[in-house]
Amino acid sequence: MPPRRRLSVTDALTPENLESLAAAVAGGRRATVYLIEATPSLGLPEGTSAKVVSVDGNTVTISPKGVNDELPFEAEELRMTRNPASGVTKAAPPAAKPTPAKVEIAEWTEPVAPPKPVKAAAVKPASTPVPPRPVAAPKPPAARKGKKGPDSVSVTIHAGPDNDWSVTVTHGARRPGKAQPVSPESVSRAVRELGDASVREAVEAVISHAREEAAQRVAELSRQLEVARSTLAALEQKDTE
Repeated sequence: MPPRRRLSVTDALTPENLESLAAAVAGGRRATVYLIEATPSLGLPEGTSAKVVSVDGNTVTISPKGVNDELPFEAEELRMTRNPASGVTKAAPPAAKPTPAKVEIAEWTEPVAPPKPVKAAAVKPASTPVPPRPVAAPKPPAARKGKKGPDSVSVTIHAGPDNDWSVTVTHGARRPGKAQPVSPESVSRAVRELGDASVREAVEAVISHAREEAAQRVAELSRQLEVARSTLAALEQKDTE
C-alpha cells in the first residue's frame, strides 16, 4: 500500500474523537469513521465509511467498506462525518516544477587541413635475375613387395582306441580345423611316402594291434556262431521226433 500524505484539515479526528472511539470499541459498540481522501490503490473513494477496529495513540486501525482487511490510518486522514465540514479546504497540490529552458549548443566543425603533397614513389632498380636452381631428378619408384605367402600348415594324425583314424589341419596360428576321418590304409600309405622309419613303425604298430584285436573278435564271433548253429540244429531235431 503506497504511503499517504498528511492533510492539514480542520475536520480530522481530534484527541476527543480518538478517546470516544476507543471507549466505543472497548464497550463493544460499533464506531464508524470516514476517509477524508480517496485511496485509488484500494478502489476507495472519498468519504468511504470504515469500522474502527482499534485505537493506538494517533493511529486508528479500520476495516473500510468493501475491503476484507484491517488497515492503519492516521487521525489526520479520518473524520467523523461523511461530508467535510463547511469552509474546509484541501491542501493545494504541489506546484509543478519549472521546466528548465533548453540551451542550444552550436556545433563546431574542425577546419580541414589542406592535403599534403604526395611524394613520388622511388623507382627501385631492376634486381639481378637469380639463376634457376637445378631440379633434382625424381627418385625411381620403390619396388613393390611381393604378396605374402600362405601361412604354415600343420597336419596331425590321430588314432582312436577303436582303430578310428582322423586328420586335423592347422593354418599358422589359427585354431585347428575340424578332424576329418580317414582309413588306416590311407594313413599307412602316407607314412610310407614320407620315408621316416620311426613314424612308419609307430603307425604300423597301432594298425597291427588293431588288426590282432579284430582277428580275435572275428574268432570269438565265429565260435559264438557255431554254438548258436548247434543249438538251433538240436532244437530242430527235437521238433521232428
